[in-house]
This record gives sequence, structure tokens and C-alpha cells, in this order.
Amino acid sequence: MTNAHKDALFVLVKSLSKSEKRQFKLYVGRLGVNTDAKFLALFNLLDKMKNYDERQILESGIVKKAQLSNLKAHLYKQILVSLRLNPVNQNVRIQIREQLDFATILYQKGLYKQSLKILDKAKSYAIENEEKNVAYEIVELEKVIETQYITRSIPDRADELAVQAKELSAQNVMTSKLSNLSLQLYSMMLKVGYARSDEDLDKVKTYFEKHLPDYDIDKLGFREKLWLYKAYLWYSLLIQDFLSAYRYASKWVDLFYENEPMIPLNPVFFLKGNHYLLESLFFVKYASQFRDTLERMETVVDSSEFPKNDNISSLAFLYINTNRLNLHFLEGTFDKGIYLVNIIEYGIKKHKQRIDEHHVMLLYYKIACLYFGNGDNKNCIFYLKKIISNKNLKMREDLMCFARVLSLVAHYEAGMDYHLEVQLKSTYKFLLKMNDLHEVQKEMIKFLRNLGEIYPTDLRNEFQKLYNELKKYEHHPYEKRAFLYLDILSWLESHLENKPVGQIIREKALALTR
Repeated sequence: MTNAHKDALFVLVKSLSKSEKRQFKLYVGRLGVNTDAKFLALFNLLDKMKNYDERQILESGIVKKAQLSNLKAHLYKQILVSLRLNPVNQNVRIQIREQLDFATILYQKGLYKQSLKILDKAKSYAIENEEKNVAYEIVELEKVIETQYITRSIPDRADELAVQAKELSAQNVMTSKLSNLSLQLYSMMLKVGYARSDEDLDKVKTYFEKHLPDYDIDKLGFREKLWLYKAYLWYSLLIQDFLSAYRYASKWVDLFYENEPMIPLNPVFFLKGNHYLLESLFFVKYASQFRDTLERMETVVDSSEFPKNDNISSLAFLYINTNRLNLHFLEGTFDKGIYLVNIIEYGIKKHKQRIDEHHVMLLYYKIACLYFGNGDNKNCIFYLKKIISNKNLKMREDLMCFARVLSLVAHYEAGMDYHLEVQLKSTYKFLLKMNDLHEVQKEMIKFLRNLGEIYPTDLRNEFQKLYNELKKYEHHPYEKRAFLYLDILSWLESHLENKPVGQIIREKALALTR
């Protein structure tokens, strides 16, 4: 038996909605000869299966083992053709490509004038919608046709096409350079993480300045500006300049609101831009604008004009609920955010095929923080265990690290001291392997390790000492990020002032709005 996640055809069949399955059967049945086709029988069998089972397929008698691979490939292709014909999937890019295909067919039949007419309309539509790569392809085909059929209606036709090709080529080159830079910076974030020293900072700055192309902002189109702002955003996050990250995330989102027709054409970039803007606002603790930005994004996503498909639904679920949790963290309203847990658990199951494991674990971490802030340490520990026991979380060791530190704190708060020693040893082993500890983490581990030797009467003094030590790092350029994962200072203040941690955070949030 093959794992369902590893069989592409089975995953595709299971991803289809009822209407898409119905359309596929209508598409296959458009000719009577297809009603008994083997690939339709295979489709029906896969549709009924709960798990992919190759043995069951072979026992059904639909196909022999030697032919199964070819039949699966044919079915896969037919499903894609059917989906392409679905009006739901008829976006601008597909429509332009379709017109280009039609023009190519007409050209091959020698119907040059008809082909040029379609190409001219498709080119205008492509440029209007910032699809400059396909616009360049269209110009290149126009040049080929013009060499065989001169319309004579436009004497300067050759010069016009040459100029268009040159302009589009330059714009596409700029887009390519900026998108490459953005991608490399994102890759750097995943592989290396944030700058942790002056040496790291110099490396990132040198790389960015070396690969950033010269540009005139007034000559850049929508797509070039989009990649430019993305590159600057990743650069800002890498060097932990959160105000700069906020500035460029704002430019990214404003670019869409200034060019509203681009929102339904690029819904993924719209969602991602808003997510990074919200993340930046969370970092700089600007709660009121955070709420306004989230509400505005949700209004657009819920509107009838915003595209609806599986990928967009999964991203919207992920980004909206992540930031709903963050809003409760900013405002200290942990008790009011508990309702989100069931929504998120249901959403994870619904979208599990399209949300990667890292983002699922990040949601679990935020849920754990929600319970911790609400004083429910046992539920906090329950969700942290999901992260700590995950053996596949390779890309984000920092998430695993903070999950373990928070688990230690939650065990202490829950009075589960008998587990604390085992937890400490396990956490030490993990952190030693990381070889990349923040000073904040080191101080926390040292404090928790010595808890057993502290007399209850001295506990408050020890909390005060730790608070004084960690307070020094609150605005440190390379240490401040540790407090974004885990608000240790508020936790310590809650012990020093004998108040719930949620109340401490709420009071801080109110102070920022005054």
C-alpha cells in the first residue's frame, strides 16, 4: 500500500470538489466512446477509496500492472484538462495563454491577419494586467508572423515591435533580478535565520547591496515594485529592523489597494503582504493599527470579488487565524481567544493537504501561548508536546527551542515539579546540539535549573534578579527577538506584582494606546 500523500493522482482526485467531479464526468462523457473508458473506471475507483491501495486497483480488473502507470498518467492529464475548462479556474493568465494558443494555431494554418488581430488584443490585455512575460512571448510571435506577412497598414510596424520587445525585456529582466534577490533572502532566512551578531549583519548587508539592481522607482511597474518591496521586507526581517519591515510591508499592501484590480489577479501575494504587515505590526506592538489591518483584510477576503479556491482558502485560514491569535496576545485578552482553538483544530484537519508541517506547529505554539497567558498550563503543555515530539521539524530549530523553554515554565507554573528535572536534562541536550543560544535562553535555563535550591522566602528576590538581568536584553539588536516568541518579562512581572500574566500584558497594551 502506498501512502496517500505520496501518490499524486490519488491526492488530486481527493482534492476535487463535488462540482469538479461532476464536471469531469460530463467532460469525459462528451463522446459516447469514453463512457466505458478505463481511465473513468479508475477515477471512480479512486474516488471511492479512503486510502490509496494499488493491490485493490489491480484486483478490480480495470488494468494490468504493466499498464497502470500509463493509465494513471492519462487520467491525471484528463483531470487537469477538465479543471482548466472550469470557469472557476479561468483567470487572466489562463485566458491570455488560451488566446496565444489560438493565435498560434491560426498562424500555423497560414491565417496571419486573424492571428495578428488576436495577438494584438491579447498583448494589450497582458500589459494591462501586468503579465509582462507572456506579453513578451506575444511580441516575439508577432515578429515571427510579420516576417512572413507584412500588413503595410502600419509602416513603422517593425520599429514598433522592436521597441516593445526591448521595453518588455528590460522590465522582465528587472523583475527577474528583484524576484531572485527576494527568493535568496527568503532562503537565507530559512537556512541561517536572523542576524545574531555584527558579523552576520555585515554578511547580509553586503549580499543585499551587491545583488540589489539599480532602479528608478518612477519607472517601475506594479510587478517590479512588488518584488522590490518583498526584497526589502526580507532584508529588514533578516537584520531585525522591524520598523523597516513595517514600512516595506505597508508599501507592499498599499500597492494593492492603489491598484485594486490587481487584488483578484494576485490573491496569494495580497494575502502574504497583509500577513507580513500584520507580523511587523505585532513586532512593533502597534495594536490599534493591527486590528484595523486585520479587519480590512478579512473584509476583502470575504467579498464576492475575491477569488475562491482550495489554495487561497488554506492561506486565508492560516493567515487570518494566526493573526487573530496575535491580536489577543497584543491586547492581553487571552480568555477571549480560547474560542479560536476549535476553529483552528478544525481548519488544520480540513486544510492538512495544503498547509506544511512548520505552519501547523507554529499554530500549536501560539495556541500553547494562548493557554499559558490564560493560566491553563496543562493545556499549554499538551500543545507544546505536539511540537517537542515532532521529529520532522528541521527548518525551525528556534521554534523547537522556545517550545521547550515554555514547557519548562509551564511545568513549573502547573506545580509539576516531578517532571521538571527530566525536562531540564532533555532541554539541555537539545540546546547544546543547537549551539546557538540567545542570552535570554541561557538565563532562563540557569534560573529554572536552580529553582530546587531556592527557599520559598527567597523566590521573589530570585524572580527580581532574573527580571533585572533579562530587562537589559529587551532592546538588544540580536536578543530582543527572543521576547517575541515568549514574553518572559511579563511572566516575571506577574510573579513580582502577584497578578495574572494576562492582566500584565493588558495593562502594557493600554499604556501604549495612551
